[in-house]
Amino acid sequence: MKTGYLISGLFFLVWILQSGTLQSQTFQDRRVINAHSVEMLPKRKLDLRISHRFGDMFGESGGWETFYGLENAADILIGAEYGISNNLDIGISRTKGAGPLNKFLNGFGKLRFMDQFGPKAPPVSAVLVGIFSYSTMKNSSNPEALSNFKKASHRWVSTGQLIIGRKFSSWLSLQALASFTHRNQVLEEDENDLFSIGFAGRIRISRLFGLIADVNMPLSGYRTAENDFYPAIGVGLEMTTGGGHVFQLNLTNARGLSENDYIPYTRSDWGEGEFRLGFTISRLFNL
Repeated sequence: MKTGYLISGLFFLVWILQSGTLQSQTFQDRRVINAHSVEMLPKRKLDLRISHRFGDMFGESGGWETFYGLENAADILIGAEYGISNNLDIGISRTKGAGPLNKFLNGFGKLRFMDQFGPKAPPVSAVLVGIFSYSTMKNSSNPEALSNFKKASHRWVSTGQLIIGRKFSSWLSLQALASFTHRNQVLEEDENDLFSIGFAGRIRISRLFGLIADVNMPLSGYRTAENDFYPAIGVGLEMTTGGGHVFQLNLTNARGLSENDYIPYTRSDWGEGEFRLGFTISRLFNL
């Protein structure tokens, strides 16, 4: 009996020690909710992703009439990402889009130049992300429409990001990001160049579950609540399995899934119930 207690105590001690150590991941996934994370795909890993955003849960467009938004689709993403090396990812996706520009073909490149868990062990991880979107919308004949493309270049939107993150303990990870978005065509009162900042975090609940949240805020005198623009805010629950799946449920006021959509065009207000349920399914493969 005493031997059994001793063995149980040793297992409990090992569990406590393991739970207090830092694992070599800042975030569990390459995305938080809306934002990229500092996490990278391992070399020669392929990530197939499906993301979905429903309609408003409440407010004028939500409620029982739309089954709290579940009968509507704000945006849908189908894409693939590949780890060229442990510090370089590329990806491509198709999004339905939710803003005045939509039907996007998206591509991105992601480079990690500092790794908290790397050989030199700097205090933070840092990545650069470049995101490019091309709208395949039908050209509008209305000269005042944003989709009145006089040149093919008017269909392009691009965003560059610097993301810095740190895993502070076995249960807490935080990151900050700065973004620059350029749109080749905007409405007369709008601006082509847009700076924004963001923050994100993850709280580990158990080996399989984590609470996640992020916020992205445009720095613009035009993008204010008075003009019906709002920061993109999301909260969610993340679930992982040992089989290479990551599943995420979230609530966010962002309708679009691409940075080139939700950063300039989030016009839904949490305070008015204009947030929606979303989910992401990620599956990793070895190549």
